Amino acid sequence: MNAMVKRRVHVAAAAIISADGREVLLARRPSNVDHGGLWEFPGGKLAPYETGLEALKRELHEELGVEIRRAQPLIRIHHEYSDKHILLDVWQVHDFAGEPFGREGQAVRWVPMEELINYPFPAANLPILRAVMLPTEYLITGEEDDESTFLGRLERALTEDGVRLVQLRAKELEREAYPARAEQALGLCRRHGARLVLNGEPELLEALDADGVHLTSERLMRLERRPVAEGKWLSASTHDREQLAQAHRIGCDFVTLSPLRTTPSHPEVAPIGWHDFQQLVEHAGMPVFALGGMTRFDANHARAVGAQGIASIRDFWK
Repeated sequence: MNAMVKRRVHVAAAAIISADGREVLLARRPSNVDHGGLWEFPGGKLAPYETGLEALKRELHEELGVEIRRAQPLIRIHHEYSDKHILLDVWQVHDFAGEPFGREGQAVRWVPMEELINYPFPAANLPILRAVMLPTEYLITGEEDDESTFLGRLERALTEDGVRLVQLRAKELEREAYPARAEQALGLCRRHGARLVLNGEPELLEALDADGVHLTSERLMRLERRPVAEGKWLSASTHDREQLAQAHRIGCDFVTLSPLRTTPSHPEVAPIGWHDFQQLVEHAGMPVFALGGMTRFDANHARAVGAQGIASIRDFWK
């Protein structure tokens, strides 16, 4: 007997962020449809011959009474249900006209970012939550022997560049000195509303209440399950399809994918390039930061091909 052929459903959805960046608009699904009563990001199915953005403009007008003025790709999620394959084509809406309300009788609500995890969503929406809560720029700290120089550069990135996601990478630092540097970095990040993930073993979180850990690709491939609690961020370095699949399997919240371009630090490594990067990100199932020769000038291009944003050392570590 042939296996059941699943129907394919293409849905456009919107992450509508408030002007101050603190809230996102959610809609509640009617009780008489699949996943009734759960919350979701507003949107709907594409009509024949529509693009994702065209469908989103139509759906938001029909459902919420708003007109999109400016939007940008956020993430594309492929999700398998028992009876269907769904593609969620998610856009971040930066500007719109009108006051959103439930034109079809559905409940709509502005929800603070930090409260999103308290709302029940369909399973396919969960990676969108991560993408909405993450910034578009990811600082990886440079190597510094002098603590005052390190802290000065980190504070500059937090204050002048507005960085809100930091990975503490210190491969050349003595192992015994890492916790002290991490403690100081965490204090700085807390004062500026930034998140800090530690590049190292997950056990680091037992001694320091950072926001999460970042795994090297070698550590990633040795794991059989998620090594940190759900309340902490888990990121990883990836370089190919196999590593992306492993990151998804163990429940990483986001990853870096590199090298997009040839870099001075690894001139011998062949770059991925934008085309192959887009192909890899399409089925990643989680937010992916482009890494390797990236600058802020690449941010919009990275978003256009499916990235969460860009990760960099040199462009932020001045």
